[in-house]
Amino acid sequence: MSGFFSNLLQSLQGHRKDMRFLCHRLLSERGEASQTAIAHEIITVYRSMRPEDRPGFFEILSREFSPDESAVRRAAVEYERAPSAHALAALSAAVEPPRQELIRRINTAPGGTETLVTMRGHLLALRSDGANFEPLDSDLRHLFRSWFNRGFLRLERISVQTSAAILEKLIRYESVHEINGWPDLLRRIQADRRCFAFFHPALGDEPIIFVEVALAKGLTGDLGPLLDVNAPVLRAERADTAIFYSINNCLQGLRNVPFGNFLIKQVVTELAAEFPNIKTYATLSPLPLFSKALRDSQNADGFTRDRLSRLLAEYSRSLTAAAGRRDPVDALFKLLERPFSHRGVLAEPLRRLALAYLTRVRRDGKLYDPVATFHLANGARLERINSFGNLRPYGLSASFGVTVNYRYMPAELEENHERFVRSGQIRVPSSLFHEHKAVAAAWEPGPPKSQHNKAR
Repeated sequence: MSGFFSNLLQSLQGHRKDMRFLCHRLLSERGEASQTAIAHEIITVYRSMRPEDRPGFFEILSREFSPDESAVRRAAVEYERAPSAHALAALSAAVEPPRQELIRRINTAPGGTETLVTMRGHLLALRSDGANFEPLDSDLRHLFRSWFNRGFLRLERISVQTSAAILEKLIRYESVHEINGWPDLLRRIQADRRCFAFFHPALGDEPIIFVEVALAKGLTGDLGPLLDVNAPVLRAERADTAIFYSINNCLQGLRNVPFGNFLIKQVVTELAAEFPNIKTYATLSPLPLFSKALRDSQNADGFTRDRLSRLLAEYSRSLTAAAGRRDPVDALFKLLERPFSHRGVLAEPLRRLALAYLTRVRRDGKLYDPVATFHLANGARLERINSFGNLRPYGLSASFGVTVNYRYMPAELEENHERFVRSGQIRVPSSLFHEHKAVAAAWEPGPPKSQHNKAR
């Protein structure tokens, strides 16, 4: 065996850093041991690669490892001429990019999965700068959806017994509500709090996604007490509500690989078994793009000035008086320069605008808000909108302090999911029925039109 590897390494001399050669060689090898050795070499070279050299490597993968167009055409003609299982298999083989098999073989070496996830993170960072490596990203995402499906993930509760290395990673990965050191973290895992994370066997102690939960007496829209390090600890047996207040994807390379929905549903199952007294499962969620959407007057499917005027008509007198402006839209934006200072005047208008944002504003045919899309597609229903529920600077900046509760009702999840995914229908409770009607009338005035939202 030592002679085999010695010969292999000698054959690679002069090409040790030539990623084009290594990748083509990896695809041409038939022996498992030689494939693993070359995959290890590719991983080593990639990890040492300078950031400015990565686009050239991605270009090689995108250009030289795509399907053979002539082979695809021949297979398609053959299948059309004589459809059969054999012809379909040949067509499928022709259509699949060699790049996918290359990625699979890289994954066989130690550290392969970690390196590929890191690679996709680098790829996405380049895409945000305007580079287009969509075929490569599509193949990585396609394979990750299989490799990171629910059957491979391990759910763990994070507690004081969890290793310090993992706890430090949670502090670093928390992107919704910053964890300010160890006292803050320890308060988030006390008796009336829960934190759960998914892990993958190929990534060791690297959390993939985690959720933070507060056990509470009643549903709240106020984030302050949930994040207060000095808040009294509620006896868990007194809690009747579980509030999911922070969900964090940890690895950039796994963006848009869906497992957050599995996490929430699994955690609901875990909590229901531990606390039969908990009857309400809901979120306390941000509206991360509300401020941006409100100012995006160029979006024809968003807050045009005419729509804002109609939505604010009921509040025009109080808004104009408080701002000293004649036009209610101008008055609104003037007051929003210091929203907390005008909370009494802004509370009701902001609730209405937030409801319009969550149920009506679209971008590229989809809901503008990614958090709303996640929870509604997951089967939750829009439960409550809270003005000034997040008074931290980032909350006031992103959403003028508005928070929203989405409620997970196990008996409704499947139906709500199907309605939202198939027709865009959003379930709202009876408490929002009046506001929902007012928003619908203001959004598209004139004869009644079919609505994509339903009160319940």
